[in-house]
Amino acid sequence: MIQPQTILKVVDNSGARIVKCLRILKKGNNPRKGFIGDILVVSVQKLRSKNRQFSKVLKGDVVLALVVKTKNPLKRKTGISLRFDENCAVLLNKQRRPLATRMFGVFPRELRSLKFNRVLTLSSGFF
Repeated sequence: MIQPQTILKVVDNSGARIVKCLRILKKGNNPRKGFIGDILVVSVQKLRSKNRQFSKVLKGDVVLALVVKTKNPLKRKTGISLRFDENCAVLLNKQRRPLATRMFGVFPRELRSLKFNRVLTLSSGFF
């Protein structure tokens, strides 16, 4: 469950390490809470490296992000619930395409039904 002011880890190679949620754009059942597959407006808090020429974003930039992992469990129709260790996001551009060329870790299969196939193909895998 993601709310405004929540700190999220970035799991791509866009150059950002930590972002802070400012607003939830794509709302699920609850308009005040974000879950896996929701789109957020975030602000970049920390960068991965001090070398700015490899970073696609700078500290303080406001960009869109897609929530890919949450600590709150995700329940599937089969009865299985998925829970991750940390809240993670992937940065997007204004056309809602990924900024990065690589994603780290495995992502839930529910992103495919939400039309984020490009994020899944760039990731290590999905389950």
